[in-house]
Amino acid sequence: MSKAHQGHDAHGERHGRAGERHELSVDETDPPPQDRHGGHDAGQMEHEGHHMPAQVDGHDAERRPSAGDHGGHMGADGGHGGHGGGHGDHLALFRRLFWINLALALPTVLLSGMFADLLGYALPDAPGLAWAAPILGTVIYLWGGRPFLTGAIAELRARKPGMMLLIGMAITVAFVASWGATIGVLSHELDFWWELALLVVIMLLGHWLEMRSLAQTSSALDSLAALLPDEAEKLDGDSVVAVPPSSLVLGDVVVVRPGGRVPADGQVIDGAADVDESMITGESRAVRRTVGDQVVAGTVSTDSALRVRVDAVGDSTVLAGIQRLVAQAQSSTTRAQLLADRAAGWLFWFALIAAVITVTIWSAIGTPDFAIIRAITVLVIACPHALGLAIPLVVSISTERAARGGVLVKDRGALERMRVVDTVLFDKTGTLTKGEPAVHDVATSGLGEDDLLALAAAAEADSEHPLARAITAAANHRGLTIPRANGFQASTAVGVSATVEGHQVAVGGPSLLAEHGLAPLPATQPWSDRGQIVLHVVVDGQVAGALGLADEVRQESREAVDALHALGVRVVMITGDAEPVARAVGAELGIDQVFAGVRPEDKSSRVASLQGAGRTVAMVGDGVNDAPALAQADVGVAIGAGTDVAIASAGVILASDDPRSVLSVIQLSREGYRKMQQNLWWAAGYNIAAVPLAAGVLAPVGFVLPMEIGAILMSVSTVVVAANAQLLRRLDLSPQASTAAAHGAQRVGSPSRTAVPAG
Repeated sequence: MSKAHQGHDAHGERHGRAGERHELSVDETDPPPQDRHGGHDAGQMEHEGHHMPAQVDGHDAERRPSAGDHGGHMGADGGHGGHGGGHGDHLALFRRLFWINLALALPTVLLSGMFADLLGYALPDAPGLAWAAPILGTVIYLWGGRPFLTGAIAELRARKPGMMLLIGMAITVAFVASWGATIGVLSHELDFWWELALLVVIMLLGHWLEMRSLAQTSSALDSLAALLPDEAEKLDGDSVVAVPPSSLVLGDVVVVRPGGRVPADGQVIDGAADVDESMITGESRAVRRTVGDQVVAGTVSTDSALRVRVDAVGDSTVLAGIQRLVAQAQSSTTRAQLLADRAAGWLFWFALIAAVITVTIWSAIGTPDFAIIRAITVLVIACPHALGLAIPLVVSISTERAARGGVLVKDRGALERMRVVDTVLFDKTGTLTKGEPAVHDVATSGLGEDDLLALAAAAEADSEHPLARAITAAANHRGLTIPRANGFQASTAVGVSATVEGHQVAVGGPSLLAEHGLAPLPATQPWSDRGQIVLHVVVDGQVAGALGLADEVRQESREAVDALHALGVRVVMITGDAEPVARAVGAELGIDQVFAGVRPEDKSSRVASLQGAGRTVAMVGDGVNDAPALAQADVGVAIGAGTDVAIASAGVILASDDPRSVLSVIQLSREGYRKMQQNLWWAAGYNIAAVPLAAGVLAPVGFVLPMEIGAILMSVSTVVVAANAQLLRRLDLSPQASTAAAHGAQRVGSPSRTAVPAG
């Protein structure tokens, strides 16, 4: 590369990301161990009613699938790997148990003497018919109720009372009372066989629905793995052979035909095509990829064929990194989730105390049989099934929905905190700007702007310097015809020169002017004050004009800052660039506060200073030097095109480099929290209101809540919570939609504008 323009680079940091591949992988060990469900720790699952004994679900209770065990596809025994384990097994288990026990429950209910008396029909006078309900009910209790009984035992052993203990207690009391009534030890009014059968079937139905919902949230990993093609076309000498993507090795060259998917991460070595990267970045617009550009496994070449040299396979690919991040997020636990788990434990004691009071009061009144019936109903109604589902399901759907929208949540706690962020701190270079110079201003002394730019581009055509590429790109953007140049020469720290259409054209900085004894154009002084790189164009020994170049600000950055202000969020920028450069960018974007000239090791202290002022800070960055600040911030947001170190230090990763994606994270966090609140109010409120009714407080006015109605209402509560959480799937998390939603949202405050100070 020519060094002719050294000495004229913009001050401060340059990440030099052009042409590099940055993997979306996490340089750390496997995520925290997951239980058989692949998404929750064991203690949490016990509270949620998913503790399944090894002898019931057919899995070793000690097996811990690794989220990273996939290679190109998720392994069959991974936490989310299809149906070889995890939610798939439990979904099939509860589905099978539900249908079988439903078939057993129908004759149990219809042949129950109590149910027949309730509906007013007579049972056939057949020998042994009276034993049909007890026998079938016993089978239902021991077989259909086994998951709840083993879960209750596990909760007792762990001294963590929760939903499974409540269910186990309820069906056990009903079972014992029914046998007591059947053999004449207890009153015939305690014949609960039909109610026991309905209770078990309804509980199995609720768990089946929950497992189906949780299995759907795990489909993100399966969908990501399915993005890889079944076959890759590998060049073998002069021929093309079809091979599995898993057999590709570094250095292999593959052919990607129009409409085909890229089988592995690599670099384009031949061809150019518009590549659909929406499954990775969430951006619907195809991106032009040509020789030297990187492409990602699973993306689609829409219009032309490409030849790609493989430079990442297996766990090193972007797709595999995304899978690990999603799996890690689904295994993490948030504070709201822990609160729901604790609430389930509180409800156990609430239900137990209520049941004891119910038995005591109704027994004192003189109706012990009715007291037992009411106590059983209390235990059923107080089951916190919906509460256990309220938080985990919302967070799981949020994580999966985010992944499909190009927002990768590594730490679900970070997603939860994003809703209260009131300050977003952006790194400048590579985040708010493209990290590449671009022509911003043109001044001439006689020639037209287009003519000057065409001459400069012709002289720079053979240079590989970033400033040269910026000049030629500007000429191409204007649609100019660049004449051919001869006699190209480059001089370090001076500039370049060439003969263009018979004229000697030179482009360079202050040293070039000094060499020719020329003065800079007066119009360039404001450019220098703003921190721009100024290059003069000298034609035949005279200054013909000048070009002002600066790190190009992304158009999306302007939209992101405006939308954050609409949400009442303060926007701060931090950079190692000199004050004039930072001041210019800050003023152009309307940044509220700028930290300029900040050394990499001091960035985290700037974050701490904002936090010390009472701010809740989200840091957005992409470089190695951003990692400490990302870790210090309340929420670290790494640009997906950034370095592995930055990604490993962040809780949220943006698959694209669009800063508007920060708005998607805020929108998802706020909507998810709203759903959590709704679900918690519904679940807890239902239990709190229903327990007194189950205890019979309205019995004096003639209303007694039947146990079977209570069980049905409990399951309805679960279905309502699950359906409400599913509404999160309607969110459009594209950067454009999130920006529009921010402008349409009610302001939560007015951002405080300050002058743009030096660091």
